Parts: sequence; C-alpha cells; structure tokens
Amino acid sequence: MLSIKRVPTVLSNYQEENAGEPLGCGRSCLGKCCLPASKLPVYAFKNDPRQKASSVGTDELPPDFFLNTLLLGQWEDRMNRGLFRYDVTACETKVIPGDHGFIAQLNEGRHLKKRPTEFRVDRVLQAFDPAKFNFTKVGQEEVLFRFEAAGGDKAHLFESAGNEGTKSPSVVAINVSPIEYGHVLLIPRVLDSLPQRIDQESFLLALRMASEAGSPYFRLGYNSLGAFATINHLHFQAYYLSVPFPVEKAPTAKIPTNQGRSKSGVTVSCLLNYPVRGFVYEGGKHLKDLADMVANSCIWLQSNNVPFNVLISDSGQRVFLFPQCYAEKQALGEVGQELLDTQVNPAVWEISGHMVLKRKKDYEEASEDYAWRLLAEVSLSEERFHEVKTYIYEAIGLVESEEETIHEDEEKGTPSNSSDPMHAPHFPEGCLILQ
Repeated sequence: MLSIKRVPTVLSNYQEENAGEPLGCGRSCLGKCCLPASKLPVYAFKNDPRQKASSVGTDELPPDFFLNTLLLGQWEDRMNRGLFRYDVTACETKVIPGDHGFIAQLNEGRHLKKRPTEFRVDRVLQAFDPAKFNFTKVGQEEVLFRFEAAGGDKAHLFESAGNEGTKSPSVVAINVSPIEYGHVLLIPRVLDSLPQRIDQESFLLALRMASEAGSPYFRLGYNSLGAFATINHLHFQAYYLSVPFPVEKAPTAKIPTNQGRSKSGVTVSCLLNYPVRGFVYEGGKHLKDLADMVANSCIWLQSNNVPFNVLISDSGQRVFLFPQCYAEKQALGEVGQELLDTQVNPAVWEISGHMVLKRKKDYEEASEDYAWRLLAEVSLSEERFHEVKTYIYEAIGLVESEEETIHEDEEKGTPSNSSDPMHAPHFPEGCLILQ
C-alpha cells in the first residue's frame, strides 16, 4: 500500500477578508469579466530552468519551494476547504505483482462525479466553444497561482499581483476530480480561449513547470481530443506519485539519424517491451530544443487527426509520445466486452502504467495480464506506427540513417531527489487513423 506525507500549508490569499463590492460578474471567475481585476499569487520562473545556482542567497527561493511549499501546500489548502468532489487521499492504491510494476488505484468517486465529455471524439482538432464548459467558468478559489516567466536568472513569488494591462495569464488550478495527490491543471493563457491543441509555446511552458518542480515523481500529462481529453480548452494535467511508472522503466531503442542531433542535441527513441508503441524524446542543448521537437511531432499528429497522449517525465528531461486508437476501436466494436465493462478510458496516466479503476472488483482482481491487454488495445499496429514515425521524422527534420538501431536494455527507473516531500522504494493489430 502506498502512502503520502503531508506538507505544510501556505496561507491562501482567498482566506483573507475582502470587504467591498464584488468585481466583474460577481462570481470571481477566470473570465475576462473578473480575472483582469484579480490579485492572484504569481510564481515567476527563471529564464534558464537548467541553470543550477551554486548557492541559495537570501533573495532566492529554496530548491523545493515550488513543489513542496507552494504547489502541494496550496493544493492541501484547497482540500481542507472542501473544494474537491471527493477525498482522493482515501483511495486505495497498490503496485500490481509482476515484472513491470503497473500501479492500480480504486477511484470510485471519479467515475461518479467526473465531468462528462461534451464534444465529438472522432476529431482531434475542434474549435473552442464558449457555450460548453471551459476554464474561464472556474472560480478563482480553485486557482493556486499564476505561472509566468521572471525575465531573469532567479525565480520569484509575488503573493498578490494585479493582472490589468498584461497579456492573458497562465494559471495552475486544482483538478476538482483528482486522480492523485497534488493533481493540478496547467492552463496556458487562459483568457485566450485556446482549444486543446499543442503548440511550441504551450509545450515549453509545461516543460518549465516540470523543471521547476524538480522531482521525478511529479509528472505532467496531456491528452488530445480523441485520446480521452474531456474539456476542449488547452490544459495539461500534473500530479505527484512517489513510485516509478512502468513506462519510465521500459527499455528503448535509440533511432540513429543523419541530421538534427548535432543542432539540437535531442535524441529520439522507440519503446521496447511495452504494450503501447511510443516515442521517447530526451536531451537538448536548451529546454526549448526539446519542447520544439516534441511540439512539432504533436502538431503533425493533430493536423492529421491522429489522437495522442504525452507524458513529461524526469523533471522535464524526458518526454513520451503515444499515438493511439482506442476510441476508434471502441466505435468499430473491436474492443472486447471484458475490457469495456471496466469502463476504463486509457488516457496518459493509464498508458504510462497508472491504472485508475472504477470498480472494486476490478481493483481486487487487477493483474499484469489485464493491464497489458488493455494497453495493447491502445497501440497502433507495428505497420501503422512505422508509417506515423516516418511522417513525424519528416515533420521534425530528422532522417533515419541505415545504421543499426541502438538498443538500451537497462531499466531507466526513477532517481531519488532530495527535494521530494517523501520517498518510496522502487518497485521492481491493425488500427485505422481517423479521417
């Protein structure tokens, strides 16, 4: 049984008495009516997240401040105030016996209270619809802080900052139907009403958040439309779980290329011995190099109506990209009834090895065989994956060489980090592309 450790709670700005007339529409939402006049905390991250300070000065934030004190502290503050639909810390969690270490969680509350999907599942790109639920309708009490660039080499926290006259802010808010401890949403440029569609700027912002957290156990994920995103308003998810994900331990095969690596330093590999075929991106001279290469790959997928999921791992140093086709197989009646009865929608967390189960029976009977069979239905066929790989390489300017593929068979694992709030031991075909 996995456990969590509490961290100190930071006083929220929303706990302060605020006399006077309400501003905007009176609901204190994230819309243009209220947000410009708000006084939200602002975390300003430094320009180069890979630059490590030699020492912590009196005007510098401690290395663990962003994750432990600010994000998790504010998340617990919202939990104590009853803003979540259920207590996710009471959900049972276990590591399934087997070679891969799949993680199972029993989360009956999410099944009963999660917001339903309000759009088509056969189109990856759809226009933003202000009439449907979107994050501008969220109350500001759900927001933890704004997340913006500092414009310097040090990070800063401004406990209360105005937003008038500035560009659309990016915010970090709680997920009111959480999967795990510290489950939050990163919403880039919330006032711009962007649909669920990756671009270079938004993906770099997500990598910066992972880098600021500085913990291998705090991961960000992205689901495209058609790959079990439920809200068509640009957002990334993130949470803390102190156990390595199975996909992080999977061996990879580095694909030799004739060009590109010398310019950016980014390497691209394919997963081996894992039920979902996927790409692994890592390295880069600068974080932007990694962000641009992954984002350009995603742009090709979404432009060609290929659903996909993304996992940002290792404090933003490694990214997994999974083209998938489970929703289409469902529509075509190609998924077995036994798997359908579990009502599990394999999105980024499930694909990465964290199985969120909705029925106690499934949780008690969870096995590595079940997890493998479910995820195998997500994957593109070998032939189709190779075709997609060829197109993605063209999109990101890489040419696969004829050299022998380099196999990296060692399990990657997840390194420990002194800034983590807690430590847990390491536990040991065909598919159509939507048209």
